[in-house]
Amino acid sequence: MKRTSIGVLAVLALLSAGAGFGFDHLLTATGRATFVPSVFLPILLVLLAVVVLGLAWPVRRSLRGGTRIDPFRALRAATLARASSLLGAILAGFGAGLLVFLATRPVPAQVGSTVAMAALIVGALVLISAALVAEQFCTLPKDSDDREPDDPAP
Repeated sequence: MKRTSIGVLAVLALLSAGAGFGFDHLLTATGRATFVPSVFLPILLVLLAVVVLGLAWPVRRSLRGGTRIDPFRALRAATLARASSLLGAILAGFGAGLLVFLATRPVPAQVGSTVAMAALIVGALVLISAALVAEQFCTLPKDSDDREPDDPAP
């Protein structure tokens, strides 16, 4: 399993930023209020980051200490870390799109909605960071006898 690339996260963030901007634009064009994320969403994202790190820590400890761990447990931790980084990129981009839309409006936005969107972006960035660290925790070190598929056999 390859690790999550920064390029994929950047593309997801850019696409979701466009979606967030378009969503808010559509809401205001139809005469509705702009979307403001819940205050609890950044808190949930940070809690998810703690859970992801908590599930990856035993895998790291077993790799460093040489003890055996269930490979399915390690795979679940790595998969959760990858999914969390993708979710964080999507939510960070969506929040950035919402924030850019509010910043470009001729009418100044309320401070509460701006703070909520900034908190969403920060919470998503914390989730991305924790997920990438957890994914690093779940990466096996290279063995000396491992070779790439395109390398010639010795």
